[in-house]
Amino acid sequence: MLRKRFFMTVSLCLLLFLGGVVPATAQHGMGHKGADEKGPAILLVTFGTSIPSAQAAFANIEEKVRAAFPDVPVKWAYTSYVIREKLAKSGQHLDSPEVALAKLMDEGCTQVAVQSLHMIPGAEFHELKVNAGAFKGMVDGFERLLVGYPALSTSEDLTKAADAVMTIIPKERKKDEAVVLMGHGAHHPSNAVYEAMMYRLQRRDPNVYMGTVEGTPSLDDVKGMLLSKGVKKAWLMPFMSVAGDHAVNDLAGEEPDSWKSVLTEAGIACEPVIRGLAEYDAFVDIWLDHLKVVMAHLK
Repeated sequence: MLRKRFFMTVSLCLLLFLGGVVPATAQHGMGHKGADEKGPAILLVTFGTSIPSAQAAFANIEEKVRAAFPDVPVKWAYTSYVIREKLAKSGQHLDSPEVALAKLMDEGCTQVAVQSLHMIPGAEFHELKVNAGAFKGMVDGFERLLVGYPALSTSEDLTKAADAVMTIIPKERKKDEAVVLMGHGAHHPSNAVYEAMMYRLQRRDPNVYMGTVEGTPSLDDVKGMLLSKGVKKAWLMPFMSVAGDHAVNDLAGEEPDSWKSVLTEAGIACEPVIRGLAEYDAFVDIWLDHLKVVMAHLK
């Protein structure tokens, strides 16, 4: 009996040591060695675009981020596999967020600010948070990794965005002419942000409207509102970080199902303005404010 008890005790000790207890050297290895420490670093994460003219928006973001944090390395990552593959064929190589984080870890960075450049906290943002969070618990991983919120994440963000819209409306636009903003939209609860934006915009100017490609308010919703008011002309503007494929084709394209074509068919003259929101400093400042909050926790 004593012999059996002895072997059970030894077996349990071995099990705890080998499978359940992390040796002291491994526990200390959860951070980087002092001599190799680097950080913080900034990783800007966006869906991405393959349209060259849209790159002006990303250039403006990077310029403002580098001006705010001149001594911090800035990296980029695209969440869209399709965009990354398309760019790779033309010699442009962009990393996914996961690959970019792995490279930063391998370079010895100890702290990383991952700044989402999405518009709303939808599915893509939550996927980014989950995947970025997986890097936190790795042996020799990051000491700190924080993810900054998308542009429209708080009530204050919506107020700032609505005020910013009022500053970018073309000066040639007359009061009886509509301004129609095209957001992406999503099959996600956060799509409600676009409806909230419509409310704020209408409070500032009843002839400014918000529509979405894949959510609500829809193009049909906006068209009905324009026709009920007898609007004869509308200025079409993308409500997206960059003026990519949706802006060039879905909003201002010549195809019969583009917003421009549908509204023109309904008797409303259209004037597209193809510029991404990130080309305007007032919008970049919203993302930058979220990044500043994250960076304040890293320094």
